[in-house]
Amino acid sequence: MNRNAKINALLLLVVAALAVLPLALGLGDHKEEPFAGADAEAETAITEIEPDYEPWFSPLYEPPSGEIESALFALQAALGAGVLAYYFGLRRGRRQGAELAQAQERARRDTDGTSVGADGSPTGEA
Repeated sequence: MNRNAKINALLLLVVAALAVLPLALGLGDHKEEPFAGADAEAETAITEIEPDYEPWFSPLYEPPSGEIESALFALQAALGAGVLAYYFGLRRGRRQGAELAQAQERARRDTDGTSVGADGSPTGEA
């Protein structure tokens, strides 16, 4: 197993632990909604401190239920992950393509005995 595979396996194990440990340890069992989002937690804390607090803005769209809100959030996260994966895949493909083109150029020069200048014309040097 090479170094990158070990690092990837370790990162996967850490992510799995972060997902499973709160459930296994029963964190949040004392709450009505054990794993409510940060927005709900912040709203609760603010209303405890200042009961007359009025939000400055209201949402443009209020989903009819928490399940739909969670589904939309998951969709947003999936789209973001897809865009990032596409970008990094594109960069890797371009880098590999450039490396392949350089290797092919070197192989061609080695078989021809000529080298190519910056403008693409042969220099005649061996």
